[in-house]
Amino acid sequence: MSGLTSAAYPPSLSEAETKHLVNTIKDWSAGNGLEIRPPPTVIAAEADPNGIAAINAPVTLFPSPFPRQCFAQALGVQTAYNELYAAVSRNEEFIEDTVNQVVEGDEFIKNLWDIHQKVKAEGYTQSLSLGLFRSDYMVHQDTTAGSPTFQVKQVEFNTIASSFGGLSYYTSRLHKYLSTREYPLLKNAIPTDMMELPGNNSIPGLAAGIETAFHAYPASELGHTNCILFLVQDGERNVFDQRHLEYRLAEVAPQVPLFRLAFSDIKKHTSIADTPKRQLLYHLPQCPDKTYEVAVVYLRAGYGPGDYPDQAAWDARYHIERSSAIKCPTVLTQLAGTKKVQQVLATPQPASEPSILGKFVKAAAADQVADLSKTFTNIYPMDTSPAGLEARKKALDPKLAEAYVLKPQREGGGNNIYRGAIPAYLKSIPESHWNSYILMELITPPPVSNLILRNGNVEKGGVICELGIYGTCLWDQKTDEIYHNELAGYLLRTKGDKSEEGGVAAGYGCMDSCCLV
Repeated sequence: MSGLTSAAYPPSLSEAETKHLVNTIKDWSAGNGLEIRPPPTVIAAEADPNGIAAINAPVTLFPSPFPRQCFAQALGVQTAYNELYAAVSRNEEFIEDTVNQVVEGDEFIKNLWDIHQKVKAEGYTQSLSLGLFRSDYMVHQDTTAGSPTFQVKQVEFNTIASSFGGLSYYTSRLHKYLSTREYPLLKNAIPTDMMELPGNNSIPGLAAGIETAFHAYPASELGHTNCILFLVQDGERNVFDQRHLEYRLAEVAPQVPLFRLAFSDIKKHTSIADTPKRQLLYHLPQCPDKTYEVAVVYLRAGYGPGDYPDQAAWDARYHIERSSAIKCPTVLTQLAGTKKVQQVLATPQPASEPSILGKFVKAAAADQVADLSKTFTNIYPMDTSPAGLEARKKALDPKLAEAYVLKPQREGGGNNIYRGAIPAYLKSIPESHWNSYILMELITPPPVSNLILRNGNVEKGGVICELGIYGTCLWDQKTDEIYHNELAGYLLRTKGDKSEEGGVAAGYGCMDSCCLV
């Protein structure tokens, strides 16, 4: 911990203290909805045939130390990132170019682009677009100088199904509760005033973005009541994270109907009005005669190939895209969030060529572009350009590959190839598919320790923290006008330092919050 704190942290716990703290966390989590549905490895489906079980979300016993200046750095650039990715989604030529660079080895990206092309041919009927974004970072520790310096470096930018806003809000509240009620009572006590725990408005912030889009949609010309529709995965284990946004909207906008619909049931319970505007109509499953006009579609599904097992699923996505509902996100915004776009934005341009960032964030001051650039790490294409050929050499060399991660154009955990596994993986796929990957230099985080409560068991040891900053943005694809651009709280995910992946829903990481140092 010498990199971030001078005192022993987290404090050493006796067996009795650990047991008491675990019981307190379990009860607080159940009482406040810091929960997930259990994976079948914890509670078998046959033991819970009616799906009534819920368990605590994996969580740290203490908030993890996080450099204050790095937290401020990440917060400070989020609205600029919102503006940047809204601008990228509006630049069809740029997206088409990035798609063409990866499409040969990525049928998923090809199918998304084909949907856009089909809707474009018949004409989009909705120009407003909603983004609930999350920019993910890790702290990079630079030890080349005399004393270590810290900076956040971007891991990825999420433009679809940016999850854990609901659970992160309650994780911050859990650690705040423990800091006042439990940590001061430990033998190695932590006084409440010794912990700087930043506020977190992720639930109100994300819900406000959805509500803003809802009010931007006009009253129904067909005489229906407008509604919000959450599109979710079948058997969603992370249901409470999503429900917290729903409950917040019910609290601040009780007159607004909100429904959940499985992605696989889109065509079963929705239809498109036979009008020039192509309104999306939702037919209540339990009462099909009740019809609502969908103002906002919020996708918490559709981000990976697993959501599209057949052509019917792709037809359903096309069905949504061609409607007049405000989408979060549109296909173009989803494509703007690919790793290839991140790589192109982060790759330095020759001094003789104009800045790619400057092209998109035209209204930004030079220092704002510089602030965005400081969050970039070294990312390389895997194509046949000079930079790509150099990256291929590194990726195929077992020693050099140890410093890199190979990433496909995917959201969600479990997709990346790390370090020494990269050369063999590349040799196992056609070389023509290499273009669809990017090679990212691994970020070197400072050493941190914590205890993780997962499935009732406590894991202790070194951890790696990943900070996510949420942002909400509503813009017009035609006029370039931005109607709403806000910061919307944060997420801290933590994983054991021997784990490569950090996705909580994918079973790798856990919920955490920041203790600023």
